[in-house]
Amino acid sequence: MAKAPTVEDVARRAGVSRQTVSNVINTPAIVREETRERVQRAIDELAYRPHVAARSLRTRRSSTIGVHIDPFSGGISGVILDRFIHALTENATERGLRVLIYSAASREEEITRLSDLVEGGEIDAAVITGTAFGDPRAGWLDGRGVPYVAFGRPWGGGDVWESGHSWVDVDGAAGTRAATEYALQASGPGVAWLGWPADAGTGDDRERGWREAMGAGADSAPAYRVPDGVAAARSVMTAAFTDPHTRSRIDAVVCASDSLAVGAHLAAMDTGATHIGLFGFDNTPVAEALGLSSVEQSPELVAAAALDLLTDDSGRRISTGESPPERMLVQPRLVVR
Repeated sequence: MAKAPTVEDVARRAGVSRQTVSNVINTPAIVREETRERVQRAIDELAYRPHVAARSLRTRRSSTIGVHIDPFSGGISGVILDRFIHALTENATERGLRVLIYSAASREEEITRLSDLVEGGEIDAAVITGTAFGDPRAGWLDGRGVPYVAFGRPWGGGDVWESGHSWVDVDGAAGTRAATEYALQASGPGVAWLGWPADAGTGDDRERGWREAMGAGADSAPAYRVPDGVAAARSVMTAAFTDPHTRSRIDAVVCASDSLAVGAHLAAMDTGATHIGLFGFDNTPVAEALGLSSVEQSPELVAAAALDLLTDDSGRRISTGESPPERMLVQPRLVVR
């Protein structure tokens, strides 16, 4: 097995002292930009990785990001968070950072876990998911100066762009708008909507994309709203496809999730309405297996963006949390099948 490169190897490659390399890794602000770039180039060329334990002792920082994982709730679309956490871990490793995954059954328990991890020096930052306006986790992290970023917008409190914390999210409206525009061209003018009950959040955002693409036609187009799930979608769309008048008005159905799209697919199979175009959201393996077009969220891009917001300009060190909040929307893409 090849010997791992050392600080001394980096110093020789960059033509600087061992202390200069250490300064670039731990306190880059005190090193001239030209020297810093030369050392960073040597680090990249040698694929050098600092010894995490030794660095933690010197800097009193763990270079670790805490991420909460939700209990498995079933359904088809839960794989998105799994992909996000996997991508976050992989990307963090490439940056010389680590991810610590923890579980909690409630927001209150999660704050207790965060407190234990922060006070124990186990994490320097956090990524939170499923945020809403007035999220107690955000208030707790802000109060203790812990850097953090949310995957998802804090819905329910007005303008999300004026929220008090950093977030990264997928532009759901852009995704359903692209699906609807494609459906209008490929299937015909009767593009129905199958979404969730009004929630002033993700579901409404995705419905907005359909409405924008439909224009004035949205008010007269069939629209159905059911709880997320295959059975509910199958039931409501079976009724729609069975009614001759309604069926004649539907050329395609754009859905807020792949779970709903699968339900619509089963309804189409049940009623012989297989000519109707179906579009899901999440691009899950189930959608791929059934040949359903779907909107790809690209959680790998979301993970990279979240780490960009959590780190300094080098992308390899967790920031101090003193920067103003930043918000970023990742553009999804339509996968046509």
